[in-house]
Amino acid sequence: MNRSLNHRYFLRLSFNGESFHGWQSQHNAPSIQSTLRDALTIILREPVEVTGAGRTDAGVHARGFYAHFDHAAELSISERSELICHLNGFLPDAISIQEILPVRGDAHARFSAHSRTYQYFITKKKDPFQQSFSWYYPGNLDVDLMNRGAEILKNNLDFTSFAKLPKETKTNICQVEYAEWEEKDHLLVFTITADRFLRNMVRAIVGTLVELGRGKIDLEDLDRIILSKDRRAAGYSVPANGLFLVSINYPEETFLDTPDDPEDSDTYRKDPAAKAESKKKI
Repeated sequence: MNRSLNHRYFLRLSFNGESFHGWQSQHNAPSIQSTLRDALTIILREPVEVTGAGRTDAGVHARGFYAHFDHAAELSISERSELICHLNGFLPDAISIQEILPVRGDAHARFSAHSRTYQYFITKKKDPFQQSFSWYYPGNLDVDLMNRGAEILKNNLDFTSFAKLPKETKTNICQVEYAEWEEKDHLLVFTITADRFLRNMVRAIVGTLVELGRGKIDLEDLDRIILSKDRRAAGYSVPANGLFLVSINYPEETFLDTPDDPEDSDTYRKDPAAKAESKKKI
């Protein structure tokens, strides 16, 4: 007997993308989506489709990724906690489920998101324990100039010059809310928040801003690169292993109850860019 799948849930998860060919299911390569779908299907004993908040490139990591699935049963807090335990016991070490959250029936992990925040990590010191999670670049960079370049991003909307454009992309318009470089010991961290991102966009932006920091281009060149709407004019794409999707912001009304862990509520209820600005003022 077919049951109506009338309860929708968001999964909040993190993953090490090193061993996966991105989020999207692939015919001939492992993906986060297919691994998670298979685990849910086996544990819930019914076919389950999983929809992600977006695609990530092969090798990219996530600290706060979201996906949704539908299920016939209304799961209590204890049942959701039990399902998290089963999933984490079944999934490979590279994927971890943090929360399962009941949401409105029309909520969508991708289309309901207001913004996403990425971080890119560059290490200036060769570190064998960071090589999977940062790009080793020992050269000198003008971070102040790179931050001036990051400010220019917020004054533009068309990011064609920084994207690999699949045929299904309907628009290259993105609203960048926050973009800044920060030095932390031997790490250089770039944080960027926007309403949406194009394929390969963050890695191409970082590569271009590094060219700016090296003195290979100037601020006027950066303006020309953006206005050219030509990917060939921009810098190279930096390695995927330094890139993390760190958080996704959803409207509060998306969720039907409070998060299981109150400490995690900022992940989806507050704007990461505003949160970063608040920290700067303290």
